[in-house]
Amino acid sequence: MNKIFITLVLVFCSFSYAKVEILDRIAIIVDDGVVMESQVNNTVRDITRRYEEQNLQKPPIDVIKEQVQEKLIIEELQLQMADRAGIRISDAELNITMSRLASNNQMTLEDFIVFIEENGDSYEDLREQMRREMRIQRIQRGRVNSSIDITEKEFEAFLATDDSLGALEPELLVRQILVKDIKTANNIIELINNDGDFSEIAKEFSISSNAQSGGLINWRKLIDMPQLFEKALKKQPIGFISEPLKSGSGFHILKLEDKRGEFVQYEDQWQSRHILLIPSTIRTKEDTERELNDIRQRVLDGEDFGELADEFSEDPGSAKLGGDLGWLGLGVLASEFEKTMLETDVGVISEVFETEFGFHFLEVLGKRSYELTDDLIKDRAYSLLYARKFEEELENTLRAMRAEAFVEFKDLD
Repeated sequence: MNKIFITLVLVFCSFSYAKVEILDRIAIIVDDGVVMESQVNNTVRDITRRYEEQNLQKPPIDVIKEQVQEKLIIEELQLQMADRAGIRISDAELNITMSRLASNNQMTLEDFIVFIEENGDSYEDLREQMRREMRIQRIQRGRVNSSIDITEKEFEAFLATDDSLGALEPELLVRQILVKDIKTANNIIELINNDGDFSEIAKEFSISSNAQSGGLINWRKLIDMPQLFEKALKKQPIGFISEPLKSGSGFHILKLEDKRGEFVQYEDQWQSRHILLIPSTIRTKEDTERELNDIRQRVLDGEDFGELADEFSEDPGSAKLGGDLGWLGLGVLASEFEKTMLETDVGVISEVFETEFGFHFLEVLGKRSYELTDDLIKDRAYSLLYARKFEEELENTLRAMRAEAFVEFKDLD
């Protein structure tokens, strides 16, 4: 019995004096949450490794650590806010994001997982990191978006800046003819209007140094051109020929030969008008179609389409406009309507046809190739301005959040 007691005492003592291995410790208390020592150390290690892989001179380790601590504090505050808002990222949504991330790196998801693991990282850790970042992005959008207001005046001012123009405007290929007097310039305009070749006319009459190249001014953006040219060419279509433009050198005639750039796009558009009648409980489909055919015959007999549309059409959006739908590209109207429109020549009255809205007949008033460049540039400019304001507002929001938070650094030495 004594031997057993002594043995138990020895075993107890051996446990009491054994070295305790600390797996992790709280590094920072942040409001209702914490940042663990492992989070700080692992992030510092990853940043240090990236500096070394890119052969960049890294800041002192204390500076890196301080930056990492502040980053993790801000992240923890946002994650707590996401918890309170009930923001969750499902596994299904996360799987889609991971597949997209793999695709952006030109890999299948399986190859991407192998690549991550072979580089000494954990795919599961990356998944959870992405989940955290997605939750943070959601809370940022929710907090910041409602604070952003872009006025029309502010937007127009941004469009006028060199930053906007330099990033968005297309490059133009232009030709010019330069002559000394307005009489010669007007004669040249007349030659051009009579189907004269601009390039050949430039070679014969222009006194500019680029005359022998047909007056070619190579690819340039508007902001890189003389202000006189910029004003004349702004928002003009390909093929545009200017009136004579007076400068200190004489009179310039410009031709816009071509455009190139990310936002140079064109769309086929049609202008059409129609009359619509809608079947109802008191008017059968057969009666509706018969009544519309009678109205169509009145148009064919010479009555005014617009006046009849105003009187009879049951399309509230176009009836008071004489049935005019304006200029529209494909994919906007009902498929049956577009099919009839495409099959109908300009100025011809179509047969009566049926769509999901009722019975119609239409007239195509015109067809054009419409340049979308200006519209696309405005959309992109708005996105750029919004992103700039988002970053500014986000920085203010995070700074205020950090100032109001309870933060305690633990002494780990």
